[in-house]
Amino acid sequence: MQKDDVLSLVGRLFMAMIFLASAFGKVTNFEGTTRFMESHGLGMASLLCGAAVVVEALGAISLILGYQVRWSAAALVCFLAATTWIFHVVPIDQRVHLLKNLAIMGGLFQLMAFGPGDLSLEGRGRSW
Repeated sequence: MQKDDVLSLVGRLFMAMIFLASAFGKVTNFEGTTRFMESHGLGMASLLCGAAVVVEALGAISLILGYQVRWSAAALVCFLAATTWIFHVVPIDQRVHLLKNLAIMGGLFQLMAFGPGDLSLEGRGRSW
């Protein structure tokens, strides 16, 4: 086991935390979240909110386990790109959220490029 593998694991865990927290927030405040989505002009807010919970939760679990990380990172990038465009581009007071999402996408692009590291289900067959 090398230092880079530990850092990769920690990075995946940190990225997963924000997606798990976001999914949890949507589940525990489903009505408020759907009202917020509707206020931004989204139809079928309940369906889209449920889909967001599934994408965020499954993406986070994939990051934690280190399984199918490249595909999950790609799905999370697509999800983040859409949500960033819809909710954080136009209002000027959303600049920090915009930059945060861009930073997260940067980390996800790193996972797509380099994979999850040896401390993952994908890396378990390698010699440590």
